Parts: sequence; structure tokens; C-alpha cells
Amino acid sequence: MLMNAGPERARPRRREAGFTIIELMVTISVLAVLLGIAAPLLIDFVRNNKVRAVANTLQNGLRSAQAEAVRRSQQVVFVLTNATPSGNTPVAAAVNGRNWAAYTVVPDGSTETMMLLDTGVINDVGSGVAISGPAVLCFSSLGRLHANSAPGIASQSCALPTGGPAQPYGVTLTQATRSLRVLVNVGGQIRMCDPSKTFDATSAPDGCPA
Repeated sequence: MLMNAGPERARPRRREAGFTIIELMVTISVLAVLLGIAAPLLIDFVRNNKVRAVANTLQNGLRSAQAEAVRRSQQVVFVLTNATPSGNTPVAAAVNGRNWAAYTVVPDGSTETMMLLDTGVINDVGSGVAISGPAVLCFSSLGRLHANSAPGIASQSCALPTGGPAQPYGVTLTQATRSLRVLVNVGGQIRMCDPSKTFDATSAPDGCPA
């Protein structure tokens, strides 16, 4: 005969999974502190990245114009412009232009017409970034900088650097913590450098010449 075991003993309640209000408040406070620390660093990163993106685009455009001059064994003019290059009609040059273009330079006495060789957009990779430097540069058939009083761009002339062996383009952004330069040497070397550092082959290979 089975005996009645009687009422079951009350089992302790298991705690519901989740966060208490105090735990949530502590978590939110910690996140707010972390965001307050990280936000300025993130903003600096974005600004500095814009500067580098524009400097890279400018450097690539200059190298493209130089390469075309050597490949074609013909003088080529690099142009900064606010217009959108299209066809073989040369655009108006503009310091700190939003775009760049490379055209052939027609020799004196030739019946040829200027030809658009390559073009690129600068503004889309770094809005607000400013470029200081000449609106036009000419490359000879050897890829060297070349002086030309009539490169085919209205009211513009190509000049050699003054005060040094290289023509500098400064790339800056307001409130960015760093700026960059793109140097075009008379002999044809094109390189990017950090003006906050003085070039040293061992300790600061990315620095700019003194």
C-alpha cells in the first residue's frame, strides 16, 4: 500500500535573467564615458584620412601625367580645375581645383590639337580639404618638370620651382591635426611627405626637406 508523501516542499524560485535598473545605469554611464573619450579620436582620424586621401589622389594624378609624357615622348600639362574635363577642349585652370586633368601640349607650329589623356576627381575623397600650389605643371618627354609660357591652358604658364629643387603642393584641412605635402622635383621625382617632420633617411624617411 502506497503512502501519501504529503505536500511537496516549496522549491526556491529561480532568478529571472536580465539586468537590474542599477546595472543598466552603470553600463550606460560607462559607455558614455568611453564615447566621450573615443569621439574626438574618431573625428581626428576622419579628418586626417581626408587629407591623406586628397594627397594620394593628387600624387596619382601627377604621376599619371608624368607617365603619359614619357610614354608618348611628348610634353604633357597637368591641370587643377573646377570644371569637369570632357573631350579634348582644355578646361580653365583653378588653384585648389576640385578635379585634375592631363593634356598633351601641342608643339609650336604643329597642326595637332590638344588631347585629354586622363582625369580624376579630388573633391569626392576629401570635401573641405584645400590644396595650395600651382594650377598647372608641365612634364617634358623625359618626365622632368618643364617651363612653358604657352602650355595650351588659357592664361596659364608652367614654371619651374623657385626657392628649392621641388615644387610643393600643400594639402590641409581646417582643424585636422596633420597636413601633408606632395613634392614634384625638377628631375621628376614625385613623393608625399609630412611637413611636421624634417627628412632624415633613418629616423624620418617620410619627413619633408628642411
